[in-house]
Amino acid sequence: METFLVFRDLAIIIIFAKFFGIVARKCKAPQVVGEIIAGLLIGPSVLHLVEQSDFLVQMAEIGVVLLMFSAGLETNLKDLMKTGPIAFLIACAGVFVPLAGGTLLYSCFYGFSAIGSEEFFKAIFIGVIMTATSVGITVQSLKELGKVKGKVGTTILSAAIIDDVIGIIVLTFVIGFKSPDSDPGKVILSTVLFFVMSIGAGFILYKIFKWIDARYPHTRRIPIIGLALCFGFAYLAEEWFGIADITGAYVAGIILCNIHDSEYIDEKVDINSYMLFGPVFFASIGLKTSISNLNAEIIFFAIGFVLVALITKIIGCGLMARACRFKGNDALKIGVGMMTRGEVALIVSQKGLSVGLMTPVYFTAVILLIIISSISTPIILKILYSKDKEEA
Repeated sequence: METFLVFRDLAIIIIFAKFFGIVARKCKAPQVVGEIIAGLLIGPSVLHLVEQSDFLVQMAEIGVVLLMFSAGLETNLKDLMKTGPIAFLIACAGVFVPLAGGTLLYSCFYGFSAIGSEEFFKAIFIGVIMTATSVGITVQSLKELGKVKGKVGTTILSAAIIDDVIGIIVLTFVIGFKSPDSDPGKVILSTVLFFVMSIGAGFILYKIFKWIDARYPHTRRIPIIGLALCFGFAYLAEEWFGIADITGAYVAGIILCNIHDSEYIDEKVDINSYMLFGPVFFASIGLKTSISNLNAEIIFFAIGFVLVALITKIIGCGLMARACRFKGNDALKIGVGMMTRGEVALIVSQKGLSVGLMTPVYFTAVILLIIISSISTPIILKILYSKDKEEA
């Protein structure tokens, strides 16, 4: 791709994303809703002003990594430790219920197949796609509402991270039946090793950063080194342990969340995220969408796919949160906060395409799910939190 085209695309994305972000705020909706709609408008579905490219994909990936690093920095570690076991239970329910719902949906449309047959694993794979939670959009929505540090916000973040890890393990097991190269046991071991490494290295790095912070307080070198740690952990998670890079970025943020200048690091990182990488990430969701090849069959399946994916997350996570003694409205917030799908669902879908577990026609349904969940989740969360103010 020519360099001057990159500059043109970035200029269009930033202008449209910020304009529609402001419009969304004027309409009492979170800014991310406007940025996603902007991507849809300038993409191949409507105006054809910008096309998805490798460069924009990489920029969007940096955007979500920075967003997760910021979320880690804003996490209250004491609250995270308190919500850890509860978050694990919520994540398990958030994987099992959508997995069962997606499998049942595919079977209702195309018939119930014998266990072990190729169609049976295709049905399971549709459920696997539904297990993924994209925490990036929920994080941004909670940040705008000022609710990241609360018990509900911390539980959503913790559960979403655990949710993705469990989802990746489930995906590996399913692919293992199609590809002899995949080793489920190795994936489980790698996941455990990553978190063991994170605890050990994280304690040492925390002490180092605490010393640097005390010696050079509130200097630019603190956020610069912190950003390097973010990218380093994102790389290690993806390349060495086969875990999503956003998980590594979130862990890096948690390591630094208790140092004195954590808010200063977050402030500097947020400048890059707010001005460039964030808009590119949210707009890229709309850019991936093309509605030109839809037909009646896939439209009906896509509608069912979206409804089942959203409802099963709310039911699974919400009911488990209620069982863990969250109040009714807070349990619903957790269920709604867990229903967004994004980059992880796309990664899972593309992996299914590559191994023959899914045909390209169903990719449209995944895109529609990402668009609808990304737009509806921030709006519903804002409504639910506004009820708290009314009750107060």
